[in-house]
Amino acid sequence: MARGQGRDTGPDLYAELHGRFGWQVPADFNMAEVCVRRWGSEPAHARQTAVIATAPGEPDRTHTYGDLLAQANRLSNALVALGVQRGDRVAIVMPQRFETAVAYMAVLQMGAVGMPLSQLFGPEALEYRLHDSEAVLAICDTSTLAAVQSVSANCPRLQDVIAVGAPGASALDWQRLLAQEPDRFDPVRTRADEAAVLIYTSGTTGNPKGALIPHRALIGNLTGFVCSQNWFGFDPFDAGKASDAVFWSPADWAWTGGLMDALLPSLYFGRPIVAHNGRFSPQTAFDLIERHGITHSFLFPTALKAMMKAFPRPRTQFCFQLQGLMSAGEAVGDAVFNWCRDELGITVNEMFGQTEINYIVGNCARLWPARPGSMGKGYPGHRVAVIDDDGNECPEGVPGDVAVHRLDVHGEPDPIFFLGYWKNDGATRAKYTGDPANSWCRTGDLATRDADGYLWYQGRSDDVFKAAGYRIGPSEIENCLVKHPAVANAAVVPKPDKERGAVVKAYVVLAPGHAGNEALVADLQKHVKGRLAPYEYPKEIEFIDSLPMTTTGKVQRRVLRLQEEARAKGG
Repeated sequence: MARGQGRDTGPDLYAELHGRFGWQVPADFNMAEVCVRRWGSEPAHARQTAVIATAPGEPDRTHTYGDLLAQANRLSNALVALGVQRGDRVAIVMPQRFETAVAYMAVLQMGAVGMPLSQLFGPEALEYRLHDSEAVLAICDTSTLAAVQSVSANCPRLQDVIAVGAPGASALDWQRLLAQEPDRFDPVRTRADEAAVLIYTSGTTGNPKGALIPHRALIGNLTGFVCSQNWFGFDPFDAGKASDAVFWSPADWAWTGGLMDALLPSLYFGRPIVAHNGRFSPQTAFDLIERHGITHSFLFPTALKAMMKAFPRPRTQFCFQLQGLMSAGEAVGDAVFNWCRDELGITVNEMFGQTEINYIVGNCARLWPARPGSMGKGYPGHRVAVIDDDGNECPEGVPGDVAVHRLDVHGEPDPIFFLGYWKNDGATRAKYTGDPANSWCRTGDLATRDADGYLWYQGRSDDVFKAAGYRIGPSEIENCLVKHPAVANAAVVPKPDKERGAVVKAYVVLAPGHAGNEALVADLQKHVKGRLAPYEYPKEIEFIDSLPMTTTGKVQRRVLRLQEEARAKGG
């Protein structure tokens, strides 16, 4: 039996947790201080593993907290010598690797602002963010250097580019630069409200907006992280003590989910994190989980769906000891939920958040019951509600906007909130409803609330549509389709229709070994008709090789919706 099976369920302690919990946010706080300096400067913990670096075709490399601190100190000294100052934006354009963790720690401890940029970004996306943020320096590796250099001439504030593993390139060499600097550095004393990270939103509608995240936001993340990982190995009262906890997630460290939900919390608790510099596949995922004894993970629903389809009975091929599993980005659905419980031996804790206010809603099977398909409840310290257009809380079962109040249940400020959108005060104001000091922050995601306080995801406000007068949320239909053995993934959008306004259309990615044809279309329609309301079955199904995704692993339904609108116009 996999570890964690039967151990991750317990009494419902939700009300007690919320009632007794209160935030303790110091005036001065720095993410790097709590994630590496306190561990790396303590002799016993300095020898413990911080990062296990892996890459296809290369041997695994283990780096201690002492290594991480020493290298971060060297890089901070180098950045100061290059003229980087407190508050300057430094772009970090690298995949999961030890040097990426070093870069974040170095930038944060010197009071500069880390700006994560995905290695998947093309030149246009890079140029927009580098130019808009007025970044003064970029740190790359061989996978991203050429793309950054191709747009650097159009980013006048970008003074220097540092490259990892690219000696001889027309950029500053990481290894040579750090070798000439001392391994000691006097960190900057930052305020908890001071900017730490600038993360650009996915940009599925309009230009991406830069969300400015303060150092205190890490504190706001911790209740969600601990609860979603079922507490095992991440007990706040045991931080730094010996534990067998090992964390891994394929989430890009350039995304909030990878940086704020994986890398930084793991380091905060002094635990090892696996940095895999390679493409995700179900085989790779199970290989890593087995080889490194992964105990805790964050896996997207799309990743879990792929793992479920590739290995329906994984314990016949792999040994694993998962204790905590969290998922976010899309609704997991009961098919994946049941597979995780029955085949991985663990209850997956769904979580919800966004760049601006992260890790706010979710489940913790050990402390309160997880319900299949539910987003969960507001994590301790966060006052969460479903509100209407006027800012009033919606009745049970009525869809509304998921929102978080600036004040917790005790009337104290919640540290989770972002500082605002970079150079966009109008968008910042539009995010809130009510008085600035006593307001709701809207997520733009729709949900309903049941009698027990659980939230049920309905989709993005711009993903929900009407067909023949009925309000349609795509996630329920997509979840139903994925239960069919022929379906690996699915996305549901409206197709314009002159008589009914719109009809339900599904884009389907087939599982291996299945072919798309009229018989399968009819079978899938019958499959949905037998499980959902009659108006919800897809009137049209189109088979597609892959769904359009954001760099954060979310399906871009907007792309498919615009495609349908263009087709309807004859475009």
